[in-house]
Amino acid sequence: MRIGVPREVKNHEYRVGLNPVSVRELVSAGHQVLVERNAGAAIDYTDQSYQAAGAVITGSAAEVYSQSEMIIKVKEPQPEECRMLRPGQVLFTYLHLAASAEGTKLLIDSGAICIAYETVTDNRGRLPLLAPMSEVAGRMSVQAGAHHLEKAQGGRGVLLGGVPGVGPGRVVILGGGVVGANATKVAVGLGASVTIFDRSVDRLRELEQQFDGCVTTLFATTSAIEDAVSHADLVIGAVLVPGASTPKLVTREMIRGMIPGSVVVDVAIDQGGCFETSHPTTHQQPTFVVDGVVHYCVANMPGGVARTATQALNNVTLPYVMRLAESSTGALFQDENLRNGLNIHSGQVTHRGVAESLGYPYVDPFEALKI
Repeated sequence: MRIGVPREVKNHEYRVGLNPVSVRELVSAGHQVLVERNAGAAIDYTDQSYQAAGAVITGSAAEVYSQSEMIIKVKEPQPEECRMLRPGQVLFTYLHLAASAEGTKLLIDSGAICIAYETVTDNRGRLPLLAPMSEVAGRMSVQAGAHHLEKAQGGRGVLLGGVPGVGPGRVVILGGGVVGANATKVAVGLGASVTIFDRSVDRLRELEQQFDGCVTTLFATTSAIEDAVSHADLVIGAVLVPGASTPKLVTREMIRGMIPGSVVVDVAIDQGGCFETSHPTTHQQPTFVVDGVVHYCVANMPGGVARTATQALNNVTLPYVMRLAESSTGALFQDENLRNGLNIHSGQVTHRGVAESLGYPYVDPFEALKI
């Protein structure tokens, strides 16, 4: 199969779909890999390193898209990229379609076969291709929040870990999944006072045991969340409903009730965000202020640590890329977990969460593949 790797064009996105190590594995298996010039240069993956791994370097994204049977990316394709896709071409990347009506429409119109990293499952119902970026984003969320709590950054001037004689900052984490657990790990490590919310009591038990009682675990009711955020220095939104829009757990009224200079970090912004006042931002302009509260809503947080994130992503995506390269849509027929990643097939929406979020008819992916 001819596999294409374009350079990412989203604001301050330096990750790359395949690194040279992955390219070498694919070329060794008999596949051809086309890499756009300087696709990985920003994170020290030079064109020479790709060529040494067996890749062919192309001069433009248009060449990559026109010559490839499968496109491997990191972030959702931007409008200009969607228009380069063609019917029957496979796209394998993060899509986050529930939060993008425009992107969904363009991918439907393209006729391409669009598989989303974030909805591929494993045999235990987990999201193995989302997990490493969730780990990165969870850890970065506390780092970003701590930075923007500094007075010079617009925050209220609180050190999360405190010092002897001065109490620690108060961190509230909404969601006890991969993002929430990793955010908790860093916040506890800094010495912050941490409260974590979830709707699964079993998960709260696991977190309490994991952190040896160093965190407060609370069942996520509206009243409990409202009370906690009103006293928080930093609130991290770490909620995920796979493939669907994120519920708004923190209302505009709750934001008004927060301490001026406090910070919210909406890790769920890719799926619409869990704060009513959120809207996507970029690494170039990461924050905005609503009612005195600093909002950090960067939609590609792991892009800030692009080399680490690329390596972590390739570790989990490569086996799936290899299977798709060997049998294309046949791999989707054979593997229900991979088939769960199919969001759009030849103009049809094949993920229930996306269809329900955006008002499209839902087509079962197995049935779509038969057509």
